[in-house]
Amino acid sequence: MESFLRPIYQEHASDSDTLGVLLMEKTGKNSPITDNFDVILLIIVSKANQSWHAKHYEFEGKTAAMHIVMEEVLMEWIDTSGYRRAVEWIINGKVIFDRNEYINTLKNELRDFPYEKRNLRKAIEFGKLVKSYSEAKDLYEANEYKDANSKILYSLHYLARLAVIEKGYYPEVTVWRQVKKIDLEVYKLYEEFIESNEEINKRIQLMIIAMDFVISNRAMVSVEHLLAIMNTKDTPWSYAEVESSPMISAYTLDLTAIISYLVEKEIVTTVKQPTKSEGVYQRKYIVKQ
Repeated sequence: MESFLRPIYQEHASDSDTLGVLLMEKTGKNSPITDNFDVILLIIVSKANQSWHAKHYEFEGKTAAMHIVMEEVLMEWIDTSGYRRAVEWIINGKVIFDRNEYINTLKNELRDFPYEKRNLRKAIEFGKLVKSYSEAKDLYEANEYKDANSKILYSLHYLARLAVIEKGYYPEVTVWRQVKKIDLEVYKLYEEFIESNEEINKRIQLMIIAMDFVISNRAMVSVEHLLAIMNTKDTPWSYAEVESSPMISAYTLDLTAIISYLVEKEIVTTVKQPTKSEGVYQRKYIVKQ
């Protein structure tokens, strides 16, 4: 298979802007990792006219997809889970071309999963988790059980990815296979939910109670990234000040859900600041000491 693709990737390898080329082959009949293509070619470049573009090929009954992506975009995907498949292509893909050990260095960094990047990813997943979990509770209380059921499944998925990150790994597309090996508590929650014979409303009620306990136990560790930022000054933060910090841009959309949860759990406390309107106060936030 590689011989058919060689002329394609050799053309890019000869370009001085190409940092590396990886090849990822399909391993089963159904392969979400390769988007069901027989092979993926990932070409990482330092600069290009387009930040990311793909081409699809067919040869001798086989299919291939070539992705050309700028290093800047790839690193954003890695840091924020923007395109999880790309991480797996780097970790598990075969190195075809490697300029100045770029791919080898990147593979090692992904295996190590640096502490700073891990904390950012935990905050991102935690934000999605508490937002989805809160929506599940609201839907349950409104007797919208089918929608609540969907939100619980989403919440469990975010919890699974959070559990994997806590253990120092990048979440894979097949995340439950990972979780089964490294966090049985979270895996059992998922298993009990999807295999339960309880009525849907009872099943959701029990899972809301169980997840509240699990999320609460993980909260402090999961939001270290945000708390570290808020601890950089001794005075309370307005919401706008926190939101405008470039360091939290990756989870800005879920910031309200995170702060609301931290206030509810008394990890963050509120401070009322008077405004020009009598009886109206601006709400500010400070980490509880």
